[in-house]
Amino acid sequence: MKYRKLGHTGLDVSVLSYGASSLGSVFREINETEGIKTVHAAIDQGINLIDVSPYYGLTKAETVLGKALTDVPRDKYFLSTKAGRFGANDFDFSKKAITKSVDKSLQRLGTDYVDILYLHDIEFGSYNQVIEEGIPALEELKKQGKIRFLGVSGLPLIIFEKVLKQVDLDVILSYCHYSLNDTSLLSLLPLLEDKQVGLVNASPLSMGLLNSRDVASWHPADKEIQQLCMKAAEFCEAQGEDLAKLAIQYATQNESIPTTLVSTASVKNITKNIKWTEEPINQDILGEVLDILEPIHNKTWQSGNAEWNER
Repeated sequence: MKYRKLGHTGLDVSVLSYGASSLGSVFREINETEGIKTVHAAIDQGINLIDVSPYYGLTKAETVLGKALTDVPRDKYFLSTKAGRFGANDFDFSKKAITKSVDKSLQRLGTDYVDILYLHDIEFGSYNQVIEEGIPALEELKKQGKIRFLGVSGLPLIIFEKVLKQVDLDVILSYCHYSLNDTSLLSLLPLLEDKQVGLVNASPLSMGLLNSRDVASWHPADKEIQQLCMKAAEFCEAQGEDLAKLAIQYATQNESIPTTLVSTASVKNITKNIKWTEEPINQDILGEVLDILEPIHNKTWQSGNAEWNER
């Protein structure tokens, strides 16, 4: 496993990190015992950053993860969780909600601190509340020692620009913007480097678009994006290659992307994902796949309130 520096945090994080959303049965109903074994397999094979949220499975993911970490020494991993999103349409970035949420998360996770706390999917909240209450709440929690570093997460890249104009952050979590079909995250790198903000890239498979399985019915990508990703998957299969493998290799090979989150509740899958990062990428297949996906390159979907999405 390779490790890279996460902004100015001083954390050396594994290039592949573990997203615990699967433990909340977000994608499919999981076997809890298998999920716990998956966490152990990830740590045993060098993954040292684990990310979760009370929103995943409506606290189930945190609860299962807490069980998995019971007998693991705390210095073997860095732990991040989130606050502010509590349900599909339940957002509250007030100081009271954030503070209460963190205390409950620490209880479920069986720890007295988390390494990183993000405000979760801020584009669905009020801009003023995020800036005036949410971020100050994180700063207060940092002073109390309940969190070591603070950040925000969300889909539209513009949200990070808006927040960083107003406040200092340690880390941001961006998803679906550094993958085979969308590399728009690269446009944000100069700002992050200038402000020494750590970057966590999530969803290298674009929430399931970049593999050979059927895309979930709730996926927000339009038909053109879904069809071309399916075409890329079929091309890879015909060549005896796996589009998911190519996607994970592509995301983790870029030295400018410190770490990329993948989520699974399968020991077999996490082991496979880790091995993929250690194998050289097939440049010929990669070139063909990028050509197939070129018409939808950097094409994304709407997320959040208008005030966050306007320049």
